[in-house]
Amino acid sequence: MTKSLTVGPPVRLIILFTLPLLLGNLFQQLYAVADTLVVGRLLGVEALAAVGASGSLQFLLFGFAMGASTGMGIPVARAFGSGDLRATRRAVAAGAIVAGLIALAITLVGTLGSHALLSLLGTPAELMPDAQTFLSVFFAGGVVTVGFNFLSSMIRALGDSRTPLVFLIIASVLNVGLVLLFIAVFRWGVAGAALATVAAQGISVALCLVLIRFRIPQLRLRAADWRVGRGELGEAARLGLSMGFQMSVIAIGAAVLQYGINSLGTDAVAAFTAALRVDQVAVIPLASVGVAISTYVAQNRGAGQWWRIRYGVRQTALMAVGLSLVLSLAILLFGTDLAGLFVGPGEHRVVAMAHEYLVINGSLYWVLALLFVWRGALQGMGSTWVPTVAGVMELLARAAVGLMLVAPLGFLGVTLAAPLAWVGALVPLAAAWFLQRRRLVLAERALAEAEASGVLEPVASCRG
Repeated sequence: MTKSLTVGPPVRLIILFTLPLLLGNLFQQLYAVADTLVVGRLLGVEALAAVGASGSLQFLLFGFAMGASTGMGIPVARAFGSGDLRATRRAVAAGAIVAGLIALAITLVGTLGSHALLSLLGTPAELMPDAQTFLSVFFAGGVVTVGFNFLSSMIRALGDSRTPLVFLIIASVLNVGLVLLFIAVFRWGVAGAALATVAAQGISVALCLVLIRFRIPQLRLRAADWRVGRGELGEAARLGLSMGFQMSVIAIGAAVLQYGINSLGTDAVAAFTAALRVDQVAVIPLASVGVAISTYVAQNRGAGQWWRIRYGVRQTALMAVGLSLVLSLAILLFGTDLAGLFVGPGEHRVVAMAHEYLVINGSLYWVLALLFVWRGALQGMGSTWVPTVAGVMELLARAAVGLMLVAPLGFLGVTLAAPLAWVGALVPLAAAWFLQRRRLVLAERALAEAEASGVLEPVASCRG
């Protein structure tokens, strides 16, 4: 069930590791897409807007859980790459403790503070009851959201990105059936949509635990593994919180931006909700590449395979840019029709605003591609400072640009916020990666000189 990413052709390994991640993330988006389609079609535009009014807060939970779990998987991948299974289990235990505290905090803040959070976003009064209901149920299931992302990240850290995909497919199909049952049959309204997502993710958690119990002995923790040191807990918390913040920067910025969007009225909120659903699906391949490269780099860092890191990141960046151009073309050709699926007939103004958002964002996906790859590579090397700084810059740019431009430009100001934020975040990441790349070159030369002088035994070529 496990696979080392430290031997074999780097590009082939990265592609094969990315594909299940890509498909898994696509199915995970089905949670949100199914909810949005059913709510918009069966409950109307106002209910769709109510769900959309809490969309940035939902995205905040998903983004933080995914980022934090990926960060806590880096020490696990590094230990596994070095062949130290005891250190691997202790890294899992440290991550589990941190993940439990994160899940508890998310659940308490989300359920007890849903009304206050929505009020801070300036949610229109007519949308508040449904928005609060949806958000309360959604955050009540925060434990299973964090749990599934954490367990999936631990499995992927050992090189298996396929099995979490299978579980996501099962949960996604179940979610579609449950959301139809809860809304169309039981008439539970927007609460039913949120409850369907929570229930489906709960099934995913159970499947992960069963898999670990019977098929992945490397992740079966013993009593001694839980006696982790302060350093191990500190590393799990540092990487988890840092990457959780970086992944949720988009959501935090979107939450600030939501304030400006809400001031534009129900049609603008519905348009942003529909366009964002399409946009999130479109960028999934790029985000998946970023997660894959962080695991690849972490495992090879543990094995001291410096050349493989440099080569893998360079080729992955080229591949991601090419993929982004294909995605841009697809979004320009079909994005508007897809956005139209989320609203009923006759909502021409909503569709027109969604079209504007998708055209502007889609044309700059190549910037986002490089951002994901270089950020993932730095995180895989254990660097948190520069990615965090880049995340702060992205957050400030997204919020400031959006709020400053919404008043004079209307919905156009909303569409410009994300692309300008990507550019702002890319600058420090690019500089940091090229400095890191130079250090890798120096490390590779030092290793070669040590082998040549007889200080170290010659190692097999890593150019595989």
